[in-house]
Amino acid sequence: MKLDSIFVPIISTDSLKKLPVLVFNSSGLIGRSWAMVFASGGFKVILYDIVQQQITSALENISKQMRELEKSGMLKGMLSAEKQFSLIHGCSDLKEALEGATFIQECTPENLELKKKIFGQLDLMVNDDIIISSSTSCLLPTKLFTGLKHVKQCIVAHPVNPPYFVPLVELVPHPETDPSTVEKTYALMKKIGQSPVKLTREIDGFVLNRLQYAVISEAWRLVGEGIVSPTDLDLVMSDGLGMRYAFIGPLETMHLNAEGIKNYCERYREGMIRVLKTFGPVPEFSGEIEQKINQAMCENIPVEDIPKSINARREWRDECLAGLAKLKTQMKFN
Repeated sequence: MKLDSIFVPIISTDSLKKLPVLVFNSSGLIGRSWAMVFASGGFKVILYDIVQQQITSALENISKQMRELEKSGMLKGMLSAEKQFSLIHGCSDLKEALEGATFIQECTPENLELKKKIFGQLDLMVNDDIIISSSTSCLLPTKLFTGLKHVKQCIVAHPVNPPYFVPLVELVPHPETDPSTVEKTYALMKKIGQSPVKLTREIDGFVLNRLQYAVISEAWRLVGEGIVSPTDLDLVMSDGLGMRYAFIGPLETMHLNAEGIKNYCERYREGMIRVLKTFGPVPEFSGEIEQKINQAMCENIPVEDIPKSINARREWRDECLAGLAKLKTQMKFN
């Protein structure tokens, strides 16, 4: 079994020691990204995989990325690429990898049975001080952690892909999660430069995907009804809503687009309700509309060239996100 996780030692909510961080299944994109994020915060990182070649490949990939990021001025943290990379090491022995760790960040594929098997295995090996966290994007904590002896120490810490450039992390507790687990995880994420948000309870899709799916659903309907082309639909977001939402959320947008929230609701309440009532049912995301959207996407990113075309576009996306992240950081200090 391959495991893809991060184990981060935490002493208390206000005292985070730079002890080893463990990353499982180092071949994974999310695991590698987490390793880089923790190293940027000065934490020692252990990459774990049962296949030594996966560890070697991950280390080579991380080293290359760090050098490129430093060259372009996009490297996170105060340490040089060389010093950050020196904090990362590999290990193919789980027991050894767990030594000294008090925080676990799991990053395996979205397979419930696989994750439950992993957490069941870890539950037998960890002590009462270790926090067990999952990077799942859609599996509920009750599905993952119920029945574990250490359930009070369990939490979901869902990152946004790619986590190195997009700092948001959703913290979702199990009903039995101890409040200190949430606070320690929140403090750690802040410590390494991420932007954690706390959910008071679990909900299907968490917050990010519920908002994302609402946008995707209406986008699908608008294209399907012939109101707008797929290309123009994406432009509405990238050159319209997206530009505002990169800096402020929908609620603050409402607040600023009128004389506060109350005034906004007074002005636009009836119009919003009228428009929302015209929204159609949940799409099937298949059939003719799927073919239409796929054809439009493939005109710019040909399927025949995958993975070359996809990877090239992803690299361009990541460069844009890195530039945006740098800009937002600069603006915070202005």
